Amino acid sequence: MKFASLAALGCAVVLFASSAHAQDYDLLIQNGRIVDGAGNASFVGDVAILNGKIAALGNLPGAKAKRRLDATGLVVSPGFIDIHNHSDYTLVADGNAQSMIRQGVTSMIFGEGGSAAPVGGKQDLKPGDVTWTDFKGYFARLQKQGIATNIGTYVGSSQIWTYVRGERAGPPTPEEVRQMEGLVRQAMEQGALGVASSLSGPPGAWVDTDTLVAMCKAAAPFGGIYSTHMRTEGQGVFESVAEAIQIGRRAGVPVDIIHLKLADKKLWGQMPELVGLIAQARAAGQDVTANVYPYRAGQNNLASIIPPWAHEGGDAAMIARLKDPMLRTRLRNEIENGIPGGNPPWYNHYTATGTWEGMLLVTLSNPAYKKFEGQRMNQVIQTLGGDPIDVLFRVLADNRGSVPTVYFHHDENDMRFALKQPFASIGSDGTAIATEGPTAVGNPHPRYFGTFPRVLGRYVREEKVLALEDAIRKMTSANATKLHIWDRGLLRPGMWADVTVFSAEKIIDNASYDKPMQYASGVEYVVVNGKVVLDQGKHTGARPGGVLYGQGFKP
Repeated sequence: MKFASLAALGCAVVLFASSAHAQDYDLLIQNGRIVDGAGNASFVGDVAILNGKIAALGNLPGAKAKRRLDATGLVVSPGFIDIHNHSDYTLVADGNAQSMIRQGVTSMIFGEGGSAAPVGGKQDLKPGDVTWTDFKGYFARLQKQGIATNIGTYVGSSQIWTYVRGERAGPPTPEEVRQMEGLVRQAMEQGALGVASSLSGPPGAWVDTDTLVAMCKAAAPFGGIYSTHMRTEGQGVFESVAEAIQIGRRAGVPVDIIHLKLADKKLWGQMPELVGLIAQARAAGQDVTANVYPYRAGQNNLASIIPPWAHEGGDAAMIARLKDPMLRTRLRNEIENGIPGGNPPWYNHYTATGTWEGMLLVTLSNPAYKKFEGQRMNQVIQTLGGDPIDVLFRVLADNRGSVPTVYFHHDENDMRFALKQPFASIGSDGTAIATEGPTAVGNPHPRYFGTFPRVLGRYVREEKVLALEDAIRKMTSANATKLHIWDRGLLRPGMWADVTVFSAEKIIDNASYDKPMQYASGVEYVVVNGKVVLDQGKHTGARPGGVLYGQGFKP
């Protein structure tokens, strides 16, 4: 009903705005196939932009503008909103956001378990080039240097946990919970969109359900939502969905499940049952949604194979345990067989993937290991020689305990079924990087470069899994609605002018797992806040992006 009412309002505004075209505009996009973002049928028309906002929409003959873009034969849609993105720090290194802009992305939402703030407390290290302690400072840093896209962020539950407790498991004290609640309130007042969690490995795995409820309750009065990478997407995934629903219900906040999937071969084919669990909560009146990326592989860390208890104290402590002969038998047994009946459950990436060949190494910090970037773990084991578990420990120890890794663990048919659900939107789980410069590192997941064009090229045009209008709704207004951002995500007069113009016949992802550093094809123009950032497929260097503040923001 929400989209229907917006569409009805939009039609009335379009008719009015079409007759008001005598004024001069900054930019006029002409003769394109307009897909408005609400899921409505497309139509051929014009989009006029003035002072950063959409001024008119429809048939605008005789309209004057400082610049005209001929969109004949092209689709004109709202700019894509990437609801799950990890560019928190790469955008600091390079504000151009090349790999995302070239996909048609105009807004990126950060913060999962970890977030850019708060920084300090009992946290051991400040990641990257950090000159801030809170979101106010982080936003100021980005705005000072300029960014090509808009950005928003959740506050991460792991970030809050380590600020208060450090790299330490165990139940928090009542005073520690009060500190966590206060940090959440501060983040929400500074513009965070809600609380996000990543619970499949430490430190997120240490955050118990009651503490997550407390954090979300602190965010609720500020219009916050709960976004969650669940405790497990393999064995125990149904319980994990139930926990997410329970947290939302107890805290009184909407829930968005991050990259819904069944990441264990033993569970393939059960996506209809998992979707049914979410549908049941929705039918009962609870606001529960999910997002999906269009790949059958995910990315985590090689260290996620190590049981949670071995991570306590941070990476240095974990490496010491990997070298401890007294712990070898226990570690080996839990890695190869899992931890039955764990509370909370542990998502074992090794047993879920089922083979060392199903792991592709992304980035290695040790120069001696650079040759293994882009190789499968079985190749590394073969080259280095020896027992696979011993090689695993050696690789982690020699690379400071962290090796980003792509895991091939879920099924294409399950992904398609999830993608088609009306409550499922699109999020990349990727990062804005470039093919050259400071962010051109390693062998990343192809979703960094191809998520949105892959949906439009493969799953809309080639396989017809989705209709074009619905796919764009899932990339635009559906995400804006989840985030409670009401002035973006639709092509409507009065909305901010975030616009993507692409060829429906040519748009496609080019990035592969073996050769991921390839920009997508088919996106011709990208407009952010009324400024052209991608012009005939070339980045202009413009950085007109702003901050998408949450509803609790207090300037």
